Amino acid sequence: MNKPVMYGVIGCGMMGQEHLRNIALLPDAGVAAIFEPDPEMRRIAGTLAPGAALVDAAAEVISHPAIDCLLIASPNHCHFEQLREVAATRALPVLVEKPLFIDAAEASAVKAFAQTYPAPIWVAMEYRYMPPVARFIREAQAVTGGIRMLTIREHRYPFLDKIGAWNRFNRTSGGTFVEKCCHFFDLMRLILKSEPVRVMASAGQAVNHLHENYGGETPDIWDNGYVLVDFASGARAMLELCMFADGSRYQEEIIAVGEKGKIECLVPGPSRFWPENLGPLPTPQLIATPRRPESPYTIELPVDPTLLAAGDHNGSTFFQHKRFCAAIRGEGPIEVTADDGWRAVVMGMAAQRSAHEGMAIAEPLALGCDSLPR
Repeated sequence: MNKPVMYGVIGCGMMGQEHLRNIALLPDAGVAAIFEPDPEMRRIAGTLAPGAALVDAAAEVISHPAIDCLLIASPNHCHFEQLREVAATRALPVLVEKPLFIDAAEASAVKAFAQTYPAPIWVAMEYRYMPPVARFIREAQAVTGGIRMLTIREHRYPFLDKIGAWNRFNRTSGGTFVEKCCHFFDLMRLILKSEPVRVMASAGQAVNHLHENYGGETPDIWDNGYVLVDFASGARAMLELCMFADGSRYQEEIIAVGEKGKIECLVPGPSRFWPENLGPLPTPQLIATPRRPESPYTIELPVDPTLLAAGDHNGSTFFQHKRFCAAIRGEGPIEVTADDGWRAVVMGMAAQRSAHEGMAIAEPLALGCDSLPR
């Protein structure tokens, strides 16, 4: 058996705890040190990783002698500053939660940092590793004969309660198209194997959080929107997001169409939110529809119940950590690079700007983002 990969963890709120549960399922990984400033989140983290030292500062995690790598799962606005703290102290391999950064004024600095950081950086894009999505990605080109149109639809529940309500405000979350939707822009690039040349968006806050108040402020985070993206390959992609569609049978639907046919992927939401009175959680599906001959077929892709119970991302967090540990051992590549994470954020910032200004954003990756709003 391999020597266990020992993590140091910075941030153990809701997502950090999902990481802890999934690391615990790996036979060759463990957690040596945790920094979490909130007392209740710290207590829960201690129960999930009972062998870990609970320390009082990120610097104590970074310098802990037993760790081989770092996981950063703090609030969004902390990610880049904590990466810089790591670089200044001890350049370890890092798995950093998305989004990589949220301040448009720092886009150039983030890019430069990623190019000079001497150890691997893996940006946590869990949606890539959902088993039905991974199967979709593998088969989409063959079924479609080359994707010309790609649609990603997420109909889900509102933003969950987070410590300090950081996910209720654009200034600390990056805005919905950065915070939530960088996942989908990452998938667009991965599936289409091309780069965006134009982004157009319409979005707003229609239902959620309008009557909440935090320190005299009402949340300004959007809860619905559309984004159209033209790619250099000639393919087009669309994102449809609705965050007041809690009762949806499937949370994510991904559809790709090309000259030869269509392929669809249907993914249910977190098992803990599925009402027991409705019976078992829906099974993920892959549906292929060749044009000639017309012969549609459906493949069910059930996910291990243990993995479903360990988090809210259809088992993907487990597979992500498995690959990250392999990369640290030199047994595989860094599959989601800092550059991937940077591009997904920039696309989200372009979508935020397009929706704010009512205009298309041409060549979003060439803007450098310095002119994009937070």
